[in-house]
Amino acid sequence: NLKLAKELLNSGCRKYCDSFSCVCPVTEEAIQKVVDVLRSGNLVQGKEVLLLEEKIADHIGVKHAICLSSGTATLHLSLIALGIGYGDEVIVPAFSYVATANVVELVGATPVFVDIELATFNIDVLQIEQAITPKTKAIIPVHEFGLAAEISYLMEIARKNKLFVIEDAACALGARENDQMVGSFGDLGSFSFHPRKAITSGEGGIVSTNNDKLANEIRILRNHGIEINGTKMNFVRAGFNYRMTDFQAALVGSQFNKLETILAYKQQLAQIYLNEIKHTQIRLPIVPDNKYHSWQTFHLLLESEKRRDELKEYLKVNKIMTNYGAQCIPNMTYYQEKYENDSIAKFSNAYMAFTCGLAIPLYDLLSKEQIIYISKTINNFK
Repeated sequence: NLKLAKELLNSGCRKYCDSFSCVCPVTEEAIQKVVDVLRSGNLVQGKEVLLLEEKIADHIGVKHAICLSSGTATLHLSLIALGIGYGDEVIVPAFSYVATANVVELVGATPVFVDIELATFNIDVLQIEQAITPKTKAIIPVHEFGLAAEISYLMEIARKNKLFVIEDAACALGARENDQMVGSFGDLGSFSFHPRKAITSGEGGIVSTNNDKLANEIRILRNHGIEINGTKMNFVRAGFNYRMTDFQAALVGSQFNKLETILAYKQQLAQIYLNEIKHTQIRLPIVPDNKYHSWQTFHLLLESEKRRDELKEYLKVNKIMTNYGAQCIPNMTYYQEKYENDSIAKFSNAYMAFTCGLAIPLYDLLSKEQIIYISKTINNFK
């Protein structure tokens, strides 16, 4: 039902706009692109997927981009393509969305957690080498909230120790370090098109790489392990159904041309927060001079969990919704019970970011006036 499809897509686009601020991701053009795919009858992994892969590869500056069904799938297949499995260890930050560690568990390897820097919420690269053992095979740095990790320095550590690097850039499409796009530093880069991201396909993700062999392996693994040679098809791996639909690709692809506009506007909104929020009990995020932040999330840090929860409730009363930014993964029940680590002491920064952190609204449908209102409301928090 094409009418229903258009209504569903429209319902996801909040209507608040003003003349100078708003870029609605799900535009009429995007809706029409999806309708065109539905009418075509070619719904899975068709020309729209190929077109999106070309656009993203060119944007990041890599040879290959491979569309998958989710950002988690991109991490999962990256590990499998690298041959990482039982008995191996993979270094991951202690503060991230839990999927970063879950995929390591799913391939049978062991996640080895490293604490973060509180200033940036990214992995503390100075602690990485002491976490490396003979079993370590890879590092998954997360560009947390859209800010590039110290990826150049991390790559030096990885090369010296002959380790693979999978960049978890789920939040960071368009983020840069020294004018180089994240997702182009490591062996593989992982991106998400979840609705919280700057551009979205609902669910979906994409892998970036300059490695021909890895790209081919991921293309085979995403499609049940099928390898196509000319007109012949063969099953050469025990693969997955991790394909992206063509209407998902059409949806995100139609937003792609507006990506830089969206990110530039979010920069303006974030700068208002940085200028206007002045509260002695609230720490603001820091952006190093050599980084371009994509601002998926604006994450505040308070002095205690109690104060964080009080601010959350206070903002809710003032009709400002907030959320928790990420998890201290080793403190989550599964990892706590399996590895029995003292997560509060060993990963104190990650634990503080988790228990004392709060994500406040930052998306491209907000006006500058709304951001100023939120800032003033925060400043009035007693």
